[in-house]
Amino acid sequence: QVQVVESGGGLVQAGGSLRLSCAASGRTFSNYAMGWFRQAPGKEREFVAAINWSGEMKSYADSVKGRFTISRDNVKNMVYLQMNSLDAEDTAVYYCAADGHPFRLVRTQAIEFDYWGQGTQVTVSS
Repeated sequence: QVQVVESGGGLVQAGGSLRLSCAASGRTFSNYAMGWFRQAPGKEREFVAAINWSGEMKSYADSVKGRFTISRDNVKNMVYLQMNSLDAEDTAVYYCAADGHPFRLVRTQAIEFDYWGQGTQVTVSS
């Protein structure tokens, strides 16, 4: 049973930073791509960032490029999303997702991820 659990959300002022963490368990973590998505009220879930199984390949949504950084620690079975220069448009529930197939390249579509966490709320006050 694969489990994905996010943490690190909260309330931050515009211009501030947060680091989200994602713990994955239930299989060999280092074999699978991981991703972050977000969903704001009244909007569809959207891609934020993704990283391949080795950490060598990363992809970002245009809206977060240069501000967000995804990384992974395959020893600790963790994925992180460092978010800097936050603004009100970044307010959303952030979800961590795990690919269901090993050794694939970076995935950016929600449908390509098989396992999801419960989400963590990020609120940016202006």
